[in-house]
Amino acid sequence: MDPTLLAILIAVGTSFALTMFALFDSIKKDFGSPGRKALWHLIAMVPFIGWLIYFIFGAKQGKPMQDLK
Repeated sequence: MDPTLLAILIAVGTSFALTMFALFDSIKKDFGSPGRKALWHLIAMVPFIGWLIYFIFGAKQGKPMQDLK
């Protein structure tokens, strides 16, 4: 396999995995309003940098949601 193609596949796979992690994290947090939650969810979906923006700025703003009883 071509090393360039392998590097691209690794970069895309890593970015995809981190994007999924950011999306699941945003689902589990309460941001105060549905609109803010949707905004952080959309930001996390921006290719290659959305997950980074979410983890730098958004993850700290959200609070863990209480379990439903």
